[in-house]
Amino acid sequence: MHSGGLIGLFTKFAMLGAEWVMWVLVALSVASVALMCERAFYFRALGDDLDKLAEELRGLLRSGDMKGARERLARSPSPAAAISLAGIDEAEGGVHAAEEAMAGAQARVRMNLERYLAFLGTVGNNAPFVGLFGTVIGIIQAFDKLRASEAAAREVARRAAQGGAAAAAGGLDTGAVMGTLAEALVATAIGLLVAIPAVAAFNYFQRKVKGILANSETVTRVVTAHLAAVAHHGPFRTAAPVAAEAEAKAEPKADKGKKSDAEKKA
Repeated sequence: MHSGGLIGLFTKFAMLGAEWVMWVLVALSVASVALMCERAFYFRALGDDLDKLAEELRGLLRSGDMKGARERLARSPSPAAAISLAGIDEAEGGVHAAEEAMAGAQARVRMNLERYLAFLGTVGNNAPFVGLFGTVIGIIQAFDKLRASEAAAREVARRAAQGGAAAAAGGLDTGAVMGTLAEALVATAIGLLVAIPAVAAFNYFQRKVKGILANSETVTRVVTAHLAAVAHHGPFRTAAPVAAEAEAKAEPKADKGKKSDAEKKA
């Protein structure tokens, strides 16, 4: 008979069994695998050649083609392009304004990259404890069966002694107790089985996020370098305008030379 009070209530709860704990672990495992697949496809879709993107962006900015630079960044699926695009949109405000805009865009990108990773980390950290909880419930059941079996054996022995008959063969039902303990340990095994892939995926995706944000500077530094150069030296000019300006300056000199020759002849 179970004791009263809080311990008695928990014992009655434990007698419900640990099967529901295993179903909880199965549900967590399914959710974890689904989120792993979703994150894997998401990160795969963000792939782009950042070195090539940086070179193309540098050429467009040096030629003064801001519209082309925006269009090139808009075509790229990479987070680096989204961050750099925010800086170009604020280029008129100067380097500081562009850096602040890119910092805000990077924060938004980080939130998108780290989506669902907290769930994977939580499952990886706590699934073993959920399994251990199921094991504890199973052990409580096993000891309860052991107590009941021992009480039944004593009752049989008492009745046999009162009746003057030989004691009936019997004893503790160790088979049922061992079976309950085995089922209890299964809960711990399932908890570990759920936790290990979740922890591995969490660590992998965290490193992926850090790598993406670090590599994004390959492109964002191009934007800040261009804006800093413009602030100090003025906008870049292409070879064609420079040549045209040189020709325009050379023409007055040639005219002056012709005039001086004509004056000498006169």
